[in-house]
Amino acid sequence: MVNFILAFILLKSSDWAVSNQFGIINWLPDMPLWIYAILGLLLLDLIGAWFVHWLEHKVKWMWRFHIIHHSDMQVDTTTANRHHPGESVFRFVFTTLAIVITGAPMWIVMMYQSLSVLLSQFNHANITLPSKVNNILSWLIVTPDMHHVHHHYVQPYTDSNYGNIFSIWDHLFGTFSEINPKEIVYGVDTQMNASKNDSITSLLKMPFE
Repeated sequence: MVNFILAFILLKSSDWAVSNQFGIINWLPDMPLWIYAILGLLLLDLIGAWFVHWLEHKVKWMWRFHIIHHSDMQVDTTTANRHHPGESVFRFVFTTLAIVITGAPMWIVMMYQSLSVLLSQFNHANITLPSKVNNILSWLIVTPDMHHVHHHYVQPYTDSNYGNIFSIWDHLFGTFSEINPKEIVYGVDTQMNASKNDSITSLLKMPFE
Protein backbone atom coordinates (compact mmCIF):
# COMPACT_ATOMS: atom_id res chain seq x y z
CA MET A 1 0.00 0.00 0.00
CA VAL A 2 2.81 2.40 0.91
CA ASN A 3 4.76 1.63 -2.27
CA PHE A 4 1.68 1.97 -4.47
CA ILE A 5 0.73 5.34 -3.02
CA LEU A 6 4.23 6.78 -3.28
CA ALA A 7 5.27 5.17 -6.59
CA PHE A 8 4.87 8.41 -8.54
CA ILE A 9 7.76 9.88 -6.48
CA LEU A 10 10.10 7.24 -7.92
CA LEU A 11 9.02 8.16 -11.44
CA LYS A 12 9.45 11.91 -10.86
CA SER A 13 12.84 11.40 -9.19
CA SER A 14 14.13 9.33 -12.09
CA ASP A 15 12.79 11.80 -14.68
CA TRP A 16 14.43 14.70 -12.82
CA ALA A 17 17.82 12.96 -12.59
CA VAL A 18 17.83 12.06 -16.29
CA SER A 19 16.62 15.44 -17.54
CA ASN A 20 19.22 17.24 -15.40
CA GLN A 21 21.98 14.72 -16.12
CA PHE A 22 22.39 14.24 -12.38
CA GLY A 23 23.77 11.12 -10.72
CA ILE A 24 26.80 8.85 -10.87
CA ILE A 25 26.01 6.97 -14.07
CA ASN A 26 25.18 10.21 -15.87
CA TRP A 27 28.60 11.64 -14.98
CA LEU A 28 30.50 8.66 -16.40
CA PRO A 29 31.84 8.51 -19.99
CA ASP A 30 29.73 6.85 -22.69
CA MET A 31 29.65 3.08 -22.28
CA PRO A 32 27.83 0.06 -23.71
CA LEU A 33 24.21 -0.13 -22.59
CA TRP A 34 24.72 -3.42 -20.72
CA ILE A 35 27.52 -1.94 -18.58
CA TYR A 36 25.32 1.09 -17.93
CA ALA A 37 22.52 -1.22 -16.75
CA ILE A 38 24.75 -3.35 -14.50
CA LEU A 39 26.31 -0.28 -12.83
CA GLY A 40 22.85 1.17 -12.27
CA LEU A 41 21.56 -2.06 -10.73
CA LEU A 42 24.62 -2.41 -8.48
CA LEU A 43 24.33 1.16 -7.17
CA LEU A 44 20.57 0.93 -6.61
CA ASP A 45 21.06 -2.33 -4.74
CA LEU A 46 23.86 -0.86 -2.60
CA ILE A 47 22.03 2.31 -1.54
CA GLY A 48 18.39 1.29 -1.78
CA ALA A 49 18.72 -2.17 -0.21
CA TRP A 50 22.05 -3.07 1.45
CA PHE A 51 22.77 0.30 3.08
CA VAL A 52 19.29 0.93 4.48
CA HIS A 53 19.12 -2.68 5.70
CA TRP A 54 22.45 -2.22 7.49
CA LEU A 55 21.13 1.00 9.06
CA GLU A 56 18.01 -0.79 10.27
CA HIS A 57 20.25 -3.05 12.34
CA LYS A 58 22.40 -0.21 13.69
CA VAL A 59 19.86 2.57 14.41
CA LYS A 60 17.62 1.67 17.35
CA TRP A 61 14.39 3.35 16.19
CA MET A 62 14.75 1.78 12.73
CA TRP A 63 15.35 -1.64 14.28
CA ARG A 64 12.08 -1.29 16.22
CA PHE A 65 10.24 -1.40 12.88
CA HIS A 66 12.52 -3.92 11.17
CA ILE A 67 12.16 -6.41 14.02
CA ILE A 68 8.73 -7.36 12.63
CA HIS A 69 10.49 -8.90 9.64
CA HIS A 70 12.86 -10.85 11.90
CA SER A 71 10.19 -12.05 14.30
CA ASP A 72 8.93 -14.59 11.74
CA MET A 73 9.78 -17.99 13.18
CA GLN A 74 9.01 -19.87 9.96
CA VAL A 75 10.94 -18.16 7.18
CA ASP A 76 9.56 -18.69 3.68
CA THR A 77 8.52 -16.57 0.68
CA THR A 78 5.83 -14.82 2.75
CA THR A 79 8.58 -13.45 5.01
CA ALA A 80 9.76 -11.32 2.09
CA ASN A 81 6.48 -9.36 2.37
CA ARG A 82 6.45 -9.16 6.17
CA HIS A 83 7.31 -5.51 6.81
CA HIS A 84 5.77 -2.89 9.05
CA PRO A 85 4.24 0.04 7.08
CA GLY A 86 6.64 2.35 8.93
CA GLU A 87 9.62 0.39 7.63
CA SER A 88 8.18 0.52 4.12
CA VAL A 89 8.19 4.32 4.32
CA PHE A 90 11.85 4.74 5.21
CA ARG A 91 12.92 2.00 2.79
CA PHE A 92 11.01 3.93 0.13
CA VAL A 93 12.90 7.10 1.09
CA PHE A 94 16.24 5.34 0.59
CA THR A 95 15.11 3.86 -2.72
CA THR A 96 14.27 7.38 -3.89
CA LEU A 97 17.66 8.65 -2.70
CA ALA A 98 19.32 5.76 -4.52
CA ILE A 99 17.60 6.70 -7.77
CA VAL A 100 18.71 10.34 -7.52
CA ILE A 101 22.29 9.54 -6.45
CA THR A 102 22.60 6.88 -9.15
CA GLY A 103 20.84 8.94 -11.82
CA ALA A 104 18.99 5.86 -13.01
CA PRO A 105 16.45 6.17 -15.84
CA MET A 106 13.06 4.59 -15.24
CA TRP A 107 13.82 1.46 -17.27
CA ILE A 108 16.71 0.62 -14.90
CA VAL A 109 14.51 1.42 -11.89
CA MET A 110 11.83 -0.97 -13.18
CA MET A 111 14.47 -3.64 -13.80
CA TYR A 112 15.83 -3.15 -10.28
CA GLN A 113 12.39 -3.27 -8.65
CA SER A 114 11.50 -6.44 -10.58
CA LEU A 115 14.78 -8.16 -9.65
CA SER A 116 14.37 -7.03 -6.05
CA VAL A 117 10.94 -8.66 -5.76
CA LEU A 118 12.12 -11.83 -7.50
CA LEU A 119 15.29 -12.22 -5.43
CA SER A 120 13.48 -11.40 -2.17
CA GLN A 121 11.06 -14.25 -2.81
CA PHE A 122 13.94 -16.53 -3.83
CA ASN A 123 16.29 -15.84 -0.93
CA HIS A 124 13.54 -16.18 1.70
CA ALA A 125 12.18 -19.40 0.16
CA ASN A 126 12.04 -22.48 2.34
CA ILE A 127 14.54 -24.37 0.17
CA THR A 128 18.16 -25.48 0.41
CA LEU A 129 20.40 -25.52 -2.64
CA PRO A 130 23.05 -28.19 -3.22
CA SER A 131 26.16 -26.96 -1.39
CA LYS A 132 28.31 -26.64 -4.54
CA VAL A 133 25.61 -24.64 -6.33
CA ASN A 134 25.09 -22.42 -3.28
CA ASN A 135 28.84 -21.78 -2.87
CA ILE A 136 29.13 -20.62 -6.48
CA LEU A 137 25.93 -18.57 -6.62
CA SER A 138 26.53 -16.86 -3.27
CA TRP A 139 29.53 -15.06 -4.75
CA LEU A 140 27.17 -13.28 -7.16
CA ILE A 141 23.62 -13.24 -5.78
CA VAL A 142 21.97 -13.72 -2.40
CA THR A 143 20.90 -17.35 -2.07
CA PRO A 144 18.39 -18.84 0.41
CA ASP A 145 21.18 -20.51 2.39
CA MET A 146 23.01 -17.20 2.64
CA HIS A 147 20.04 -15.09 3.65
CA HIS A 148 18.63 -17.65 6.08
CA VAL A 149 21.77 -17.10 8.17
CA HIS A 150 20.61 -13.48 8.58
CA HIS A 151 17.37 -14.78 10.12
CA HIS A 152 19.14 -16.91 12.75
CA TYR A 153 17.82 -15.80 16.12
CA VAL A 154 21.10 -14.75 17.78
CA GLN A 155 24.07 -12.49 17.15
CA PRO A 156 26.40 -12.18 15.37
CA TYR A 157 24.48 -13.92 12.58
CA THR A 158 21.53 -11.51 12.71
CA ASP A 159 23.95 -8.70 11.85
CA SER A 160 25.32 -10.30 8.70
CA ASN A 161 24.33 -11.09 5.11
CA TYR A 162 22.34 -7.89 4.54
CA GLY A 163 22.21 -8.24 0.74
CA ASN A 164 19.05 -8.42 -1.32
CA ILE A 165 20.09 -8.98 -4.95
CA PHE A 166 23.90 -8.96 -5.12
CA SER A 167 26.05 -10.68 -2.50
CA ILE A 168 29.12 -8.63 -3.48
CA TRP A 169 28.42 -5.98 -0.84
CA ASP A 170 28.55 -8.42 2.09
CA HIS A 171 31.79 -9.91 0.80
CA LEU A 172 33.23 -6.43 0.21
CA PHE A 173 32.23 -4.91 3.57
CA GLY A 174 33.04 -7.97 5.69
CA THR A 175 29.45 -8.73 6.70
CA PHE A 176 29.27 -12.16 5.05
CA SER A 177 28.87 -15.14 7.36
CA GLU A 178 28.02 -18.83 7.11
CA ILE A 179 26.46 -21.43 9.39
CA ASN A 180 25.27 -24.99 8.95
CA PRO A 181 21.64 -24.67 7.74
CA LYS A 182 20.63 -27.38 10.23
CA GLU A 183 21.70 -25.15 13.12
CA ILE A 184 19.55 -22.17 12.12
CA VAL A 185 16.71 -21.20 14.45
CA TYR A 186 14.48 -18.51 12.96
CA GLY A 187 13.30 -15.49 14.89
CA VAL A 188 14.96 -12.91 17.12
CA ASP A 189 15.89 -13.65 20.73
CA THR A 190 13.74 -10.85 22.22
CA GLN A 191 10.58 -11.89 20.33
CA MET A 192 10.20 -15.65 20.59
CA ASN A 193 6.47 -15.72 21.38
CA ALA A 194 5.01 -17.52 18.36
CA SER A 195 1.38 -16.56 19.00
CA LYS A 196 2.27 -12.88 19.38
CA ASN A 197 4.42 -12.96 16.26
CA ASP A 198 1.50 -14.33 14.24
CA SER A 199 -0.93 -11.57 15.28
CA ILE A 200 -1.12 -8.60 12.91
CA THR A 201 -2.32 -6.35 15.76
CA SER A 202 0.68 -7.30 17.90
CA LEU A 203 3.06 -6.80 15.00
CA LEU A 204 1.72 -3.32 14.19
CA LYS A 205 2.14 -2.29 17.84
CA MET A 206 5.56 -3.90 18.33
CA PRO A 207 7.73 -0.86 17.33
CA PHE A 208 6.01 1.27 19.97
CA GLU A 209 6.35 -1.12 22.89
